[in-house]
Amino acid sequence: MSVVPADVLPGAVLAAEETAPEPAVLGPRARLWPSLAAVYRAQLSRARVARIPLLFVATFQSVGIMILMRGVVDGGSEARAVVAGSAVLVVAFVALNLLAQYFGQLRASGGLDHYATLPVPPAAVVLGVAGAYASFTVPGTVVTAAFGCVLFGLPLTHLWVLAAVIPLSGAALAGLGAALGLLAPRPEFATLLGQLGMSAALLLGVLPAERMPEAVRVVRDLLPSTYGVEALARTFAPRPDWALVLGDLAVCGVVGVLSLAVAAWAYRRAAVR
Repeated sequence: MSVVPADVLPGAVLAAEETAPEPAVLGPRARLWPSLAAVYRAQLSRARVARIPLLFVATFQSVGIMILMRGVVDGGSEARAVVAGSAVLVVAFVALNLLAQYFGQLRASGGLDHYATLPVPPAAVVLGVAGAYASFTVPGTVVTAAFGCVLFGLPLTHLWVLAAVIPLSGAALAGLGAALGLLAPRPEFATLLGQLGMSAALLLGVLPAERMPEAVRVVRDLLPSTYGVEALARTFAPRPDWALVLGDLAVCGVVGVLSLAVAAWAYRRAAVR
């Protein structure tokens, strides 16, 4: 008498198939804009207390530079360059220098592992953090530009263009700062690179381009903040050339998209290591 296992019978096979658990259905992937908004709000509330004193430092630094340059520069295109460069320097201090330090420390301390576990796209993390840091530059940049106009006797009529200069310059410099912090092998190098970038924005943005050697002008053209400085400086002229202003803003926007894309790639590269 032979015994046949029950699991080889046709009816048993059907019963096993009917009782087999179905694979769990995964939820939809997190969308970019809601994830970006969540990261932005979290970073804005977290950095508000720590970054406001540094924002005052950045503003006072730019105002002090303009006061010093007032004894050297009388007016004209040189005064426009000093005021525009000092205003954008506030953006460079926060979006480039501080963001490079933040991502460098975040990578060294393992903080990227926290973001890697969240169901958010890498671009949302980079854009959210960069946007939060760039938001702190708005009051300081406006105060610096207004004070510079009064100090050098420049018109305040077209300061509304800061509504385009601040986000576009902030995006370009924040993407560069995030990329430097994520690609630096050590947080000390990230801090050093951020400081060097801010120094370049200071020396090449505040000083009038007419007094620079040709080789230095080439380096100045490679700096993302240069085009934001040029766009703002052109609006101080008696008759601004708005075509050139829009061209400078467009270049600044393109550089911002490219730098943020590089920062997102650097984030993915650092998060998987």
